[in-house]
Amino acid sequence: MTPPAPGRWRALALICAGVIGAMACWFSTTAIGPDLVAHWALSGGQAAWLTNAVQIGFVLGALAASAVNLPDILRMTRLITVAALLAALANAAVLLQPGFGGLLAARLATGIALAGVYPPALKLMATWFVAGRGLAMGLLVGALTLGSALPHLLRGLGGGLDWRWVVAGASVGALVSAAIFGLAVREGPHGFARACFDPRQTLRVLRDRPLRLATLGYLGHMWELYAMWAWFLAYALAAPAAGGLPEGGASLLTFAVIGAGVIGCALGGWLSDRIGRCLTTAGMMAVSGACAALIGWAWGGPPWLLALIALVWGISIVGDSAQFSAAVSELADPRLVGTALTLQLALGFALTVVAIWLLPLLATALDGWRWVFLALVPGPAMGVWAMLRLRALPQARALAGGRR
Repeated sequence: MTPPAPGRWRALALICAGVIGAMACWFSTTAIGPDLVAHWALSGGQAAWLTNAVQIGFVLGALAASAVNLPDILRMTRLITVAALLAALANAAVLLQPGFGGLLAARLATGIALAGVYPPALKLMATWFVAGRGLAMGLLVGALTLGSALPHLLRGLGGGLDWRWVVAGASVGALVSAAIFGLAVREGPHGFARACFDPRQTLRVLRDRPLRLATLGYLGHMWELYAMWAWFLAYALAAPAAGGLPEGGASLLTFAVIGAGVIGCALGGWLSDRIGRCLTTAGMMAVSGACAALIGWAWGGPPWLLALIALVWGISIVGDSAQFSAAVSELADPRLVGTALTLQLALGFALTVVAIWLLPLLATALDGWRWVFLALVPGPAMGVWAMLRLRALPQARALAGGRR
């Protein structure tokens, strides 16, 4: 048995801190969406594409980096440092107040840069952890979650704070991230196996039934996750129940809802190493899907009920996220792990583009946001079905040391 690496928890804390800082750039314009809509006279569809541009950029960046084996060419800490610096600059370009095309280009570049932070950070974490990797991966996804929520905290605490300060704050977070990875973090003693995307092997991955089911579960999860994160602020601003919140309450509630996912990620990592990946992911998606179905009933209040459902949703919607990647890494042929993980990520984030684009259109068609989140319910429902089907297969014994 491989002994634990000395200093691994300190390294994980630093890696998580760096991820939090960089990921603040992800939703920096989403948190100030109403301000940008007013300032640039944007339509609802244009506002959606400001978030979708980041999603698309992340997919393109991840695929390109993997295709050319960038993490194998550059030292991981150096790659992440450069990517965090680029994310800070791309995010700050919004302050130049370009036209809508310039805004899209800045957000696309931000997504591409963040693809050089988060996936390599997962690999960097793996060099420090062999035992307990499920919990460590859960905590790292929790860091992504908290970082994604930070712009909402800045907006909520600032009250009438000018939107430019929120963008600037997110860029400062990415600069701090670059300093952490450049000066304080090193690779651990457990080298991570070479993992690259090989398009020729994609069909082999898709023909593997356990991998198909794990990927289908992930797609159901991703259909719900980023659409909820992207549009919960709009929902909270429109909901009469949120009218009783103090000034900045909608932004603070959004921060709390997204940030509560840190609890879910830690809980999901702990549970998956004990009761199994399939049961953990299916349970989390069952809870999150129920919240998506129920939150419309709390539209008119009382405020505590809306907040309670939203917080439970925030915990459960991302608590399973890291475990889909862990499952694929355990199920795939060792020679195909890179291809399988990259394919899973690419398909999942591509699907978020559709979900994020769809919800404001439904809000317009339904004359309000109250029942819009019902459109997300089929995602976790499909995910629960897929993971329970996977659990019934003999190959599922490979998961979490036999815990399915």
